Amino acid sequence: MNLLKKAKGFWGTIVLVVIFSVVTQLLINGGTLNSFYVNTLFSIGINIILAASLHLIIGVTGQFSIGHAGFLAVGAYASAIITMKLGLPFPVAIIAGGAAAAIAGLIIGIPTLRLRGDYLAIATLGFGEIVKIVFLNIDYIGGASGMTVTHLTTWPWLIACVVITIVVIVNFTNSTHGRACISIRENEIAADAMGINTTFYKVMAFIIGAFFAGVAGALHAHNFYIIQPPNFGFLKSFDILILVVIGGLGSMSGAVIAAIALTIISTFLSSYPEVRMVIYSLVLIVMMLFRPQGLMGSKEITSFLKLGKAAKGGVHHDGKNTVA
Repeated sequence: MNLLKKAKGFWGTIVLVVIFSVVTQLLINGGTLNSFYVNTLFSIGINIILAASLHLIIGVTGQFSIGHAGFLAVGAYASAIITMKLGLPFPVAIIAGGAAAAIAGLIIGIPTLRLRGDYLAIATLGFGEIVKIVFLNIDYIGGASGMTVTHLTTWPWLIACVVITIVVIVNFTNSTHGRACISIRENEIAADAMGINTTFYKVMAFIIGAFFAGVAGALHAHNFYIIQPPNFGFLKSFDILILVVIGGLGSMSGAVIAAIALTIISTFLSSYPEVRMVIYSLVLIVMMLFRPQGLMGSKEITSFLKLGKAAKGGVHHDGKNTVA
C-alpha cells in the first residue's frame, strides 16, 4: 500500500512538472517571458542542479567540500570542446561534461576523502584552484581570454536535467547506499566499526555529485556564450555552498528552495551594483542569526505536508478520525 502511494505521488509530481514545463515553453515561445526572465529561469535551473549535487556530498554524506566550482569548470570546458571543437551534438556534450567531471571526482576523491573536516575542505579548495589555473594556461581552449560557445541550452534540456538530477539523488539517498552515506555523516567511526566501507561510499557520493556538477557546467557553458576560468574560482564554490547551507544541511527540498530564492534575490539586486553584495550579505547574516539550521533544517517539504494531514484528520481508528 505504501509502495502504491509513493508511486502515485511520484507520477503525480512528474505530471505537474510536465505541465509546468509545457506552460513555460509556451510563454517563452510567445514572448511573454522576455530575455531577462528567461535568463533568470535558466540560472535557477543550473543552480538547482549544483545545489542538489553538492547536497549529496555535504548534506547526505557529511563531506565538507568547497571545490565544487572545479567540477563545474571541468564539465563546462569538456562539453564546449565536444560541441565547438569536435562538432558533436549537444546531448553528447552534456553526458561528456558529466563524465569528465565524474572522472575528476574519482581522481581527487580517492586520495583526499581519507581526510576529514577542515583538511578535506582545504584539499578540495586546492583542487578547484588547480583546475582554474590549468584552464588559464591551455591555449587550445582560449586560455585567459576564454572560449566562445554556441547557445544550445534550451528549456526542455534544462528541465529534463533538473528532474533527472533530483530523481537520481533522492532515490540514491533513500537506497541502501544512501543510508550508508547518512551513517557516515552521523558518525564515521561507528559506521566503519559496523563494517561499512566508508572510503568507498564517500568516493561514490563524490563521483555522483561531481557528475551532476559537470552536467550543470555543460548547461552553463552553452547558455552564457563564453566561459572563462576566473568565473570558476573559489568564490563560485562558496556561492554553491551557501545554497546548501541556507537551504538546510541534509534537505534536498531546502537546497532547491534556497537555489530558487537566492538566485532571484541576486538577479534582481544586480540593478544595484553598489549595494548588491551588502544587501545579499545582510540577508545571509539575518538568516544565520534567526534560522541557523537553514530554511528546512534536515526535513523535506513532504514531511510538512504529512504533518498537515495528521493535524486535519488525526489517526484512523475503527473508520473514524481521532486526534493524534
